[in-house]
Amino acid sequence: MGVALLAWGRFFGPHGERVTVPAPVDGRGAPWLLDFLASHARALRNVGFTAIQLPPTSKAQGGAGPGCDGYGVFDPRDIGSKNQQGSIATRYGTKESLTRLVAVAHACDIDVYLDLVLHQRSGENGGPGVFRYLGADGQTLNGRHTTSPSWFRGVPPDDLPDDDVPSPPNDFPFGRELSYQRCRPPRVTIEDALDFGEWVFRTTGADGARFDDVKGTWAPFVREFMTHGVMASKFFYSEYFDGNRAVLNGWATQPPLSGRSLVADFPMHWALQAACDGGNARVLDGAGYTSWRPDLTCTFVDNPDTDTSPGQQVISNKLLAYAFLLSIEGYPFVYGKDYFPPRVWPGAYGLKPWIDNLIWIHEHLANGPTSGRFLDDKVIVLNRTGAPGLLTALNFDTINARTISCQTAFGAFVRLHDYTGHHHDISTDENGVATFTIPSNAFSKGQSYLCFSRAGLNLASIRPPRHTTQTIFGAADLDTLPATNAEAETARIWVAQGSKIALNVSLDRHGVSADGSLKVTVTDAQGHSVVEAVCSGDHVSADAIAAAGGEHHIRVAGRQLPAHGAAFSIDITYLAPQII
Repeated sequence: MGVALLAWGRFFGPHGERVTVPAPVDGRGAPWLLDFLASHARALRNVGFTAIQLPPTSKAQGGAGPGCDGYGVFDPRDIGSKNQQGSIATRYGTKESLTRLVAVAHACDIDVYLDLVLHQRSGENGGPGVFRYLGADGQTLNGRHTTSPSWFRGVPPDDLPDDDVPSPPNDFPFGRELSYQRCRPPRVTIEDALDFGEWVFRTTGADGARFDDVKGTWAPFVREFMTHGVMASKFFYSEYFDGNRAVLNGWATQPPLSGRSLVADFPMHWALQAACDGGNARVLDGAGYTSWRPDLTCTFVDNPDTDTSPGQQVISNKLLAYAFLLSIEGYPFVYGKDYFPPRVWPGAYGLKPWIDNLIWIHEHLANGPTSGRFLDDKVIVLNRTGAPGLLTALNFDTINARTISCQTAFGAFVRLHDYTGHHHDISTDENGVATFTIPSNAFSKGQSYLCFSRAGLNLASIRPPRHTTQTIFGAADLDTLPATNAEAETARIWVAQGSKIALNVSLDRHGVSADGSLKVTVTDAQGHSVVEAVCSGDHVSADAIAAAGGEHHIRVAGRQLPAHGAAFSIDITYLAPQII
C-alpha cells in the first residue's frame, strides 16, 4: 500500500505549551510547512514515500499562531486566503502554498491527504452557535454558510441532544459540536459538509483524507460524505481513537461504513508502546487491528496526539517500532517529528537515515502474508512470505545478543543478505532454516533489528510524474471574486517546462446577457500568453503547451457581464515541476 509521511508534529515550548511546526510568523526564518514539504517532495519520493498526510489546512481559531494546530476549525472554506482569526495564512501556509504542494507532490508521484475536521467549530463571532465568514471581497461577512444555534449540539434555544454517535460517553465537544442527525432544518449541516467536500477536493486536487474524530460523529453522515460526488473516488482513513480491535472492526466493517474507510490502528500503537518501553516482545505477537484486517488499517508509531499526551507516547526504542511496522502488513504512517532532524524542527528526533532504509525494505521486500518464526520475552522473528521474501528479527534485550535458528520460507541453501547492514550474509540450510545473531539493544538505541532477504537485490521504483487538476471557483461567498468586465488575476500555478495546460471553463449564465462572455488567459512569468479560452456559452475547453517552466498566472476578463459579476469555474490541468 506504500508508505505515508504524517508530515507535521507537536512540540513543547519553553513553558510547556504545545507548539505546532515552526512558521514564518515566529520570526525565526522557518518556512511555511506547506512550502517546506513542496521543497522536499522529490527527496521524499526518492526515499520511497508514496503519500503525504497534511494537518488540518482550514482556518482555525488562532489563525497562524504558534499553538494553533488546525483542529479548532473556524471557517472550513478558508484554506489560507482570507484575513480572519488574525492572519491570512493558516499555521501551515497559504492557499497558494497548499495547491502548489499538491501539484508538486503529484509531479513526484506522491499522493496528498487532507485532514478533515467536520466534528466541531471554534471561534463563533455572532453569538452562541453563530459563525459568520468573510466572502471573496475580504470585507463583507457574506461567506458561505452562516451557521445558527440549530446546527450544533446543546446550544440554546434549540439545545439539540447528541447525535447517535458510536461512543456517546466519549463524545467531547472540542468547541461547538456539529449535529448531522438532529440539526434544524434537517440535513442543513450535511449539505454544508458535502458542499465543502466538493469544493476543497476540487480546489486542491488532493487524493484523500483523514476523517477526524469519527468516534463522536454520526456514522451515516460519515458514510454519505465518503461516497458523495468527488469524494467517492478518494482515499479515506478515520480516527477512531480506541484500543479495542473488536470495536474498530465493528465500526469499519459493519453498516453503514461497510469497509469504505480504513482506520488508524490504535491497538497497534499501544502494543508498540508496551514492547518498546517495557522491553516485551510477546505483546507484538498478533498485535493490532492489522493482524485481523491489514487491508483496513493505517499503522503508526506515534502521532501528534499520542506524542504530546502523557502516558501515550512511545518513549524508548522507536527504531524497533519502525522496523516492526515497516516489515508487517497494513498501511504504515511515519510521524514527521520522528523522521526529520532537530535542525528542521527543534525537538524532532532525527531518525531519517534508519527510517529511509526501512522504507526501501518495506517497498521492495515486504510482500505477502506474515508468518511468525520465533518468539520469546525479548525476541520476535517474522517472515513475509511473498516474493522476494523478508525475514525480520527484533531483539529488545539491552544486554545480550541473541543467536536464533528458525524456519524460513526461502527454501534450502538460499543466500540471504541483511539489508539493514547490521549482519553479514548467511545461507539457509537444507531444510530452509536460517541461523543469525541479533545484536543487543545496547543503551536502548533501538537498532537491534535485522531484515534478511535474497542476496543481490538492487531494486528501484519507476515513478512517473502525474498531472494535477485543480478548480478555481469564482463566487462572492467563496474566496475568489466573480468575473467582472475588468481583467483580474485569480490564481498562480507552477508549471513544468513542456507541460500541456488544459482549461475547462464554465460560466454561470444566470443574469448574463446572450452576448456576455468570459475570457480566461494563462500567461507565463514574462507575461506571454500560453493559452486562452473564451466562454461565450455555458462552457468551453482549450489547451496548449507551456514553452517555459515556472510561475504562470491565470487571469479572467468578462465582456457584457453584470455589474455585480458572474460566477464561474475553471478546471486547469497541468504538470508541476518536481523542484520549486
